[in-house]
Amino acid sequence: MGRTRGGEPVNFIAADARIGRGVKVWHFSYVGSKSVIGDNVSIGSLAHIDYGVKIGENTRIEGSVYIPPLSRIGKNVFIGPAAVLTNDPYPPSKRLVGVVVEDDVVIGGGAMIKAGVRIGKGSVVAMGAVVTKDVPPGKVVLGVPARVVYDRKKYDARKASWEAGRRL
Repeated sequence: MGRTRGGEPVNFIAADARIGRGVKVWHFSYVGSKSVIGDNVSIGSLAHIDYGVKIGENTRIEGSVYIPPLSRIGKNVFIGPAAVLTNDPYPPSKRLVGVVVEDDVVIGGGAMIKAGVRIGKGSVVAMGAVVTKDVPPGKVVLGVPARVVYDRKKYDARKASWEAGRRL
């Protein structure tokens, strides 16, 4: 069910996708067949949510994000701009596997997540990180390849300090 403005496509939401209450889908976005989007989800411009994806409530997906088929995104997740989750560790192959992002995860802009990886509950993936292995719950990873640098408690303290205007 593509929406149009003056005959030009604005976005595409598959007819069999299930969209929760209060969902916002911005311009030129795609939501594929049999995807399930929870309540109060925001999907940014140019995002591509492929088929069979499940996204939990109160999740925010920024612009230009790619979420591959069969992926599972939890509740209260933030995925920053241009993050890419993959579904084929040996492209192009005939066997695809999604990514699992558990509840309360933050994924920074430009991060890349390898097919089949699980991002544990409450963890943080730094911007630009390349995640090739599972991320344990409550940990912060960064780098190429991504490695654990500290835990979520320290991340939250640094975030609060930043928001209060203190230098890091």
